[in-house]
Amino acid sequence: MNEESIVVGFVRGAHGVSGEFKVESASGHYEHIEKLAEVTLRRGDIEKKCKVESARKGNCTLFMKLAEINTPEEVRKYNGWEIEVPKKYAHPLEKDEWYFKDLKGCSLVWSGNGTAAIAAQQEIVGTVTDVLEGGAGYLLEVSISESCSVLADNIKYTSSGKTRKVFIPFSFQYVNAIDVKNKTIQLMHLWILE
Repeated sequence: MNEESIVVGFVRGAHGVSGEFKVESASGHYEHIEKLAEVTLRRGDIEKKCKVESARKGNCTLFMKLAEINTPEEVRKYNGWEIEVPKKYAHPLEKDEWYFKDLKGCSLVWSGNGTAAIAAQQEIVGTVTDVLEGGAGYLLEVSISESCSVLADNIKYTSSGKTRKVFIPFSFQYVNAIDVKNKTIQLMHLWILE
């Protein structure tokens, strides 16, 4: 898509015999998905643009029918695919909410005292590479920066000499001052990277 897009849901199996399927919402909200006229189905680099023929609420789900998908067998081809739309059609964010896509690529910064500090006093300790669902909540996957001096003695490298990845709970106890505009997230405790 030319315009920045957001994943709003996932195809979760056929419903009936007409090509209708269940939608799992990425945000837990369905109202915005129910109003869509067009979506893009995506798996990796493969995408299929589709017109929405119908969308209706079910019990804790949404049922959707797309043009050109007319049988349960055709639905199975797309099971698990992401449903993307232009960002303006995604569920509106509330205070202290972010789109996962916006968190990816943010620099994880440390100021030495666990509080938000001016940029000159911050050191980049890593980069958020993904956001994953964990048992008790979401986790930030962080690639530790090779040039990080505050971790130089403690940082562990893989056998190939590359820095490692760590997982940090996405909670204000561990990260704060999330600024997706400037692509920074404040690390609250350095020990969590060990």
